[in-house]
Amino acid sequence: MSQTPPTALIAEDEPLLAQALQAELARAWPALKVVASVGDGASAVRLALALQPDVLFFDIRMPGMSGLEAAAELAEQWPAGGKAFPALVFVTAYDQYAVQAFEAQAVDYLLKPLQSARLQKTIEKLQLALAKPAQSAISFEATLHQLRGLLGATETAGGGGGGTAPLSVIQASVGNSIRMVPVSDVLCFEAADKYVRVLTAEREYLIRTPLKELLDQLDTQVFWQIHRGTVVRALAIESVTRDEAGKVTLAVRDLKEKFVVSRLYAHLFKAM
Repeated sequence: MSQTPPTALIAEDEPLLAQALQAELARAWPALKVVASVGDGASAVRLALALQPDVLFFDIRMPGMSGLEAAAELAEQWPAGGKAFPALVFVTAYDQYAVQAFEAQAVDYLLKPLQSARLQKTIEKLQLALAKPAQSAISFEATLHQLRGLLGATETAGGGGGGTAPLSVIQASVGNSIRMVPVSDVLCFEAADKYVRVLTAEREYLIRTPLKELLDQLDTQVFWQIHRGTVVRALAIESVTRDEAGKVTLAVRDLKEKFVVSRLYAHLFKAM
């Protein structure tokens, strides 16, 4: 019985580069079938979930959702117990992302402009990974671990706070006035559409500052990110529950709603 040919999805916002990568892959790995090529992270996540390719080539810098964010979102939504999570290759023009961050086994990288010799090494690595499906669970955990590190590294490198004192007050609009909310009162920050919900024991405020910007101004020992869109006060966490499917949720003091912990951050909650 013939083996199903491996499949790939390319996410690259520069059409000429996407075409060049597809042409190089066709030459160096004829058996690989590129099932889709998209130009933004959100489309990459949607199509990857629908098509479930074996390999993903994600550009680091894309409009809206970056390649790293798209990979993290895809990992969060990937169906448990089904097909193995795709082998992941990031394409970047920025050496600082590649020199140290991408050397682990779970994730590979390609630098722009593409070089045939480097692509061949990546292909050999991918072929080896696809030949060992029994290791897919380990590889997925390794991928999650590395994505956490990569996201942290890019936030540190690209954030605006770099070394400044942690944020102490949130200025939130309430009607025609501005309410000064002490950060010490905040139990949770949660992204919601174009706003961020600021939850205290007494009430909820909405602010327009993106969660990404807030993260760089928060003390990470005090506030823990538990999801791409959720940050909670660590000492306010009352309980953590893991269901039979492995989904982790937590309860926060004085808040009625429960908060989902993504796969990327589930490692924070393991018994000592």
